[in-house]
Amino acid sequence: MVSLTATIIKSSLFTPFTQSTTHGFPTNPITRPVNPAPHTLTVTANVSRKPQNMIPKNPPARQNLYQPFRPPSSPVPPQFRSLDSAGKIEILAGRLALWFEYAPLISSLYAEGLTPPNIEELTGISSIEQNRLIVGTKVRDSIAQSLHEPELIAAFDTGGAELLYEIRLLSTTQRVAAATYIIDRSFDSKKAQDLARAIKDYPSRRGDVGWVDFDYNLPGDCLAFLYYRQSRENKNPSEQRTSMLQLALDAAESEKAKKKLEKELHGGGEEEEKVKVEEVKAVTIPVVRLKFGEVAGASSVVVLPVCKAEEGERNVLEAPREINAGGDFKVVEAERGWKRWVVLPSWKPVAAIGRGGVAVSFRDDRKVLPWDGKEEPLLVVVDRERSAVESGDGYYLVAGESGLKLKKGSVLKEGSVEESLGMVLLVVRPPREDDDDWQTSHENWE
Repeated sequence: MVSLTATIIKSSLFTPFTQSTTHGFPTNPITRPVNPAPHTLTVTANVSRKPQNMIPKNPPARQNLYQPFRPPSSPVPPQFRSLDSAGKIEILAGRLALWFEYAPLISSLYAEGLTPPNIEELTGISSIEQNRLIVGTKVRDSIAQSLHEPELIAAFDTGGAELLYEIRLLSTTQRVAAATYIIDRSFDSKKAQDLARAIKDYPSRRGDVGWVDFDYNLPGDCLAFLYYRQSRENKNPSEQRTSMLQLALDAAESEKAKKKLEKELHGGGEEEEKVKVEEVKAVTIPVVRLKFGEVAGASSVVVLPVCKAEEGERNVLEAPREINAGGDFKVVEAERGWKRWVVLPSWKPVAAIGRGGVAVSFRDDRKVLPWDGKEEPLLVVVDRERSAVESGDGYYLVAGESGLKLKKGSVLKEGSVEESLGMVLLVVRPPREDDDDWQTSHENWE
C-alpha cells in the first residue's frame, strides 16, 4: 500500500469573477486566488499484485551443458601410478607383481620415450615378450569385461600371457569360449595356438568332407575338425590316421561330431560321406559388405521397409508393398506409413525388385550364417512376390517358433511346405573399419 500527498496552491492575484484586459482584449479568463490556500489530496494505490514478468528471488539453477575434458583413466594399476621411470623399471626387472599388473608399465615407458631394446637391456624382458605381455593384458581385460567369472580370469594369473596372446585374433565371444576350453583342457601355448587357428580357419573350409558334422560355435568342434582334416592326409588304415582321429574325438564337444569320429575310427563312414559331399553343394547367394559412404555415392538407390526378425511374420505381411518415387525431386511415397526404412545401393540382385521387397534385420548373424558368424547384425533382402517354394537350391524366409529364419527350398519341399514369406535375394553386412578388403563376396550356404 502506497500513499501519495499532493498540495495544490491557489493564487489570489485574480479572482475567478474578474477579468484583466489589455488593449481591450481579455487576458486569462481563468485566474488564481490572491492568497493561496493549500489543499491536500491523498491518492492510494494498491500495488500488492506482483507483475507477471517479475524475476523470482531464487531462480532454478540452469543445467550445465558444458562438460570439461576428462582424460581416459590410466591403464597403470593405482599402486604404480606414482612411480617414476626408475621405479617402473625396477618393478619390471624384478617381476614384483602379477604379469597383467606390470604389463601396463611397458606401455607407460614407451610413452616416456624408451624403446623396446632399451627396456630389454634394463629389465631383461625381450621385445617379443613385451609385445606378448601387452597384448595378453588387453585380451584378458576384454574377457573380464564380458564375463563375470573370477575363477576363469584367475586361472590366467600365472603364465596366462602366452595363452591369451594366442587367441588375440578371435572376437570377444570366441575369446571367452576359447579361454574356457583352454583352462578345462589344460592347454599349453602350442595347443592354444592350434585352437585359435582352427576357429579362424573353420568358415573357409565350407564344402570340405565332414564339414557339416561339426559345430562352429563350439571351439572343441573346430579343433576336432582340424584334426579330422589332418587324419585324411594319411593312408587308411594307418597308425597316423588313427592317432589324429583319436585326437579329434578327444577334442570334440557336440554329440554329432563325436558320432561322426567314432564311425571313422571303427569304419562304416565311407558311404555316408558320399551323401554328405552332395549335401554340401549348395546355391551361391551374394553376401555384401556395405561400404562407408557407398549409399551417398550411388547413382541409384532402393528404398525398402525394414522388419525385425524377432517380431515374427505379421510385420512382414503388413509392410508396404507399393513404394514409388515421382516428381522432379523423386519424392518417395508408400501405400501406408511405416516406422523403419533402409536405403541401399541399387545392386543387381535388388534392382529388379518391383513390388513386395522388404529387408529383414537379424541381431546376430550366427543365426543366419552359423558357419561364418561375425557377431554382427544383418539385413536380409527378401522378395515377397516370390513366396512360392519353387527352387530347391534357393533360400526362403519362413516363420519359426523363435522368430523368422531362413530355410533351403529342398528342406521345405521335403516337409511339404509350398508357401513362404518370400525368397532371399541378398544378405547385407554393415560397414566396418577393419574389414574394408571384403566388400562383396559370394558365400555358399548350407
